[in-house]
Amino acid sequence: MDNLTHSLIGALLGQAGLKRKTGLAMPALIIGANIPDIDATCTIYGIESLSMRRGLTHGPIAWVVLPLILAGLLWWYDRWQAKRGTRPEARLPVHFGWLWALSFIACLTHPAMDWLNNYGIRLLEPFSHRWFYGDTLFIVDIWLWLGMGFATWFSLRREKRGGEWRRPAWIALLGALAYIGLNWGISERARTETSALHSDGDHSPLVVVNPKPVTFWERETIRIDVRYGKTRKTFSPVYHVGNWTLGTGSSNERTFPPRACAWPDFETLRQSDPSLDAFLFWSRTPVLEIGANNSAILNDARFYNPLTRDRFSVAVNGVECRELPVQDASL
Repeated sequence: MDNLTHSLIGALLGQAGLKRKTGLAMPALIIGANIPDIDATCTIYGIESLSMRRGLTHGPIAWVVLPLILAGLLWWYDRWQAKRGTRPEARLPVHFGWLWALSFIACLTHPAMDWLNNYGIRLLEPFSHRWFYGDTLFIVDIWLWLGMGFATWFSLRREKRGGEWRRPAWIALLGALAYIGLNWGISERARTETSALHSDGDHSPLVVVNPKPVTFWERETIRIDVRYGKTRKTFSPVYHVGNWTLGTGSSNERTFPPRACAWPDFETLRQSDPSLDAFLFWSRTPVLEIGANNSAILNDARFYNPLTRDRFSVAVNGVECRELPVQDASL
């Protein structure tokens, strides 16, 4: 999820009462909820960063080490301020154990929330490189922003006026969990109905579900297919993209890409092309399509929107696109 969402979760945990456990609890909770994203620095490597994000800093070792580092820095900062005589008098005594515990709790919320969208997370890194996908929330959810943002403001306002300030935070956290549960149910229903609609009895197609940014009751469905050449020695994954709405079901699908290229020997190509290797490691729904001068370009069907397409594509050097005819498509 985006960092505002992570920050609001940390703030609400503090306003639910955890900030009274130790001094500097709120920084521990808010920073801790964001700290796994230190791997964002790897974006300087461009496409290759796709194989670096949401991995080691989001896995089990990081859940222990990163909170320890954060708690140590906050504990040192408190001592440093005390020596300089600049420590705020109103600050509660700092307890290292509680600082680590709160940092740990907040840090765990980060991979839990990141799992909810369709970008994916390598939850068990470095023990396993497997990607996990929740397909439950769009990466930026305005409804979570509004609900949690209002609750944080209302809780702080009540606290300032001497009222009961913990309850709004608890209500917001429980409401967020209910909202997540609702969206998970919507995604599973979209996946099940789309798969059943195109099942032939013996085979149920694999369906990826994309949540939408504002209309949480809608899903983009991506049904995975394989298109073969005339000799069936050449093939390419293609996708049938449709729109699913709660209550009305699926609308007409469109085949994507309309002009598919035959799949080359990627296992050999990726050994000499780090960008291609990183893309294929990350991609869940790779699409090989025709570029300029009959070149081949890899995209991902999940992020084919014109606003994001350039960030999630890579040219396949030295490969000429051999188009496969639509009439040879087959499940």
